Amino acid sequence: MAKKKFIDIMDTTFRDGFQSVFGGRVLMDDFFPAVEAAKEAGITHFKFGGGARFQSLYFYLNEDAFTMMDRFREIVGPDANLQTLARGVNTVMLDTGSRELVDLHAKMFKKHGTTTIRNFDALNDVENLKYSGERISHHGLKHEIVVTMMDLPPGCTGAHDVKFYEKTLREILDSGIPYDSICFKDASGTSSPTKVYETIKMARKLVPEGTHLRLHTHETAGVSVAAYLSALEAGIDGIDMAAAPVSGGTSQPDILTMLHATKGSKFDLGGLDIEKILTYEKEVQRSLEDYFMPPEATMVSPLIPFSPMPGGALTANTQMMRDNNILDRFPDVIDAMREVVERGGYGTSVTPVSQFYFQQALNNVMQGPWKAIAPGYGKMVLGYFGKTPVAPDPEIVKIAAEKLKLEPTTENAIDLADKDETKSLAYWKTKLVSENIETTDENIFIAAACQEKGITFLKGEAEVNVRKKSDMPTEGSLMSSGSYTVVVNGEKFSVQVAEGDADIQVTAVNGEALQTTAPTLGDGEDIKALLPGSVWKIVANPGQSVQEGDVILILESMKMEIDVIAPRGGVVQSINVATNDTVVEGQVVAVMA
Repeated sequence: MAKKKFIDIMDTTFRDGFQSVFGGRVLMDDFFPAVEAAKEAGITHFKFGGGARFQSLYFYLNEDAFTMMDRFREIVGPDANLQTLARGVNTVMLDTGSRELVDLHAKMFKKHGTTTIRNFDALNDVENLKYSGERISHHGLKHEIVVTMMDLPPGCTGAHDVKFYEKTLREILDSGIPYDSICFKDASGTSSPTKVYETIKMARKLVPEGTHLRLHTHETAGVSVAAYLSALEAGIDGIDMAAAPVSGGTSQPDILTMLHATKGSKFDLGGLDIEKILTYEKEVQRSLEDYFMPPEATMVSPLIPFSPMPGGALTANTQMMRDNNILDRFPDVIDAMREVVERGGYGTSVTPVSQFYFQQALNNVMQGPWKAIAPGYGKMVLGYFGKTPVAPDPEIVKIAAEKLKLEPTTENAIDLADKDETKSLAYWKTKLVSENIETTDENIFIAAACQEKGITFLKGEAEVNVRKKSDMPTEGSLMSSGSYTVVVNGEKFSVQVAEGDADIQVTAVNGEALQTTAPTLGDGEDIKALLPGSVWKIVANPGQSVQEGDVILILESMKMEIDVIAPRGGVVQSINVATNDTVVEGQVVAVMA
C-alpha cells in the first residue's frame, strides 16, 4: 500500500470558530478545558488569536488578549505551532498602522507565545505586505503570506480568477518578502471547487519546490468540503478545520467531517484519530453549552456568493443587529452588498474590507442608496488602504470624496499612516500618561489598536457582553436588566429595565425621546436618528447657530461613527439626548428652530 501524503491540520476552533459563531465573544476560562482536550487528542497546530479575536476581548469580554495567549501557550506546551491572523499594514486593527505600530505588533505577538503569523491584505496589494512581512520575520516569527480569494457576484469580471491569483502570487515571489509558507484564504467560502483546483495547480508549478501551500475556507456557501478535496488533489500541504459546535455553517468544515470525507484516500489528515477527536469535540460542546448559538451561525446560505459575506463577519454583524433591534433588515443588507462589491473595486470580502462592505450596504438600506458613505468604504475607494484590484466606480469615488471631504490618493497606505501623529508611539504614550495608565509596550498597542475602548479596558471600566442562555429571561419571567426596544401597534418604545425592579421605565414614546431638557418654544424641525445606536459625542449646544451639513452629534452604531447633521441652516433649539444614551431608529435626538 502506497504511503499516504501527510496533510498538516490547523485547528481553528479557538479563533475562527469562536469568531464565526459567537462574534469572538467567548471567555477564556470557559474554553481552556477544551484546549486541554485538543492537546490530549494529538492536535499540535492551533489558530489561537489575532484578527478580530484581538479586539473582541477588549470590546466585549473585559479580558486581555496577551494574557489569553500566554495561558494558551502554557496549556499546549512549548512545541505547539500557535498561529495568529494579521491584516498587513492593519495588523489587528481596522485602520492602517504606522511602521512603529506594525513593528510593535510583531514584537508583542512574538513575546506572547505566537509561532506563526498568517499575514494577508484584503486588496491583494503586495505593497501592504512588504513591511509587515519583513517585521514578522525580523522578530523571529514564521511568516505565512496570503493570497485572498472569493468568487465575484455573477456577471462581474476583472479579478478573482486564476489569472488574477497568478499575477498576485508572482508579485509576492518577485517582491523579496521573506515567507515560510503561502496560504490561499477564502473567508467567504465562495470560490468554486474547480477554481480552487486550478489555482493550487498553478501555484504548485510557480513556487519553489518544497514550498508549504495551504487553503483556508469557510462552509458559509456550502462548498468547503468540495473545495478542500479539490485542493488536496491539486497538491495542497495543509488545510484548516474546526471542532463542533463551532464548525460548519459560517465556520470551517468539521474535523470529523473531513476525516470521513478522506476515508480510503491517499491523504493522512494530521495523523488524527477519530475516537480521540470525538472525545475532544464532546469537551468543546460541554465548554460552550451555555452560550447562545445564533441560528444563522449553523446555516449554509446559497445567497452568500451574491454578496459575499465572510463567515467570520456574518455572525458578528447579525449579533450587532440584534443588539440594535434591526435584525429584520439583514436580508436587505445582504442583497445590497452585491452592488457595494461591484462598485467598490473588488477588494476581497475579508476583514476589514468585508466590514466596509457591510457598513456601506447597511447605510444604503437604512438611509437610502449612497446617501451616506461609511468612512472605511469611502477611504477604500479613494485609495487610502492601497490599490483595489480594479478601479472603483468613478461615480462612487466622486460621492466618497464629497461626503468625506478627501481627495483620492495613490500614496502607499503605510506612508500615509506614518504621517498621522495619532498613529505614533509618542502619541499613545502621551495618551496613556494623561489617563494615569502605565506605558508598557502592551498597553501602548492595546490603546492604539482599540482606541477609546482600549483605554476604557486599561482603566478597568470595560464591561462583559456575552450571550449565555443562563442569563436570558425564561418564559414567564420579568425581562432581564438592560435596554430594549418594544414595538406596540407599530410604535417604538425604548425601555430601560433595572435588575430586581418590578417597574419598567419608558424613555421614549412613539419613537421620540421623552423631553429631558427644557421645553422647546414654538415650532421646530425634528432631527431624528437614522440608525439605532448610542450617543458617542454631542457636538452642538442648544442656542448655537449651525449651517446646513454641520454635525449636531455623533452616534456609534455597528462599529461606525454616524454623524447626525443639520438639515438646514438655523439654531439648535434643543438636544434631546445625553452622551452614552441608547437611541432607536427614528428617535428625535435634537430640534432645530
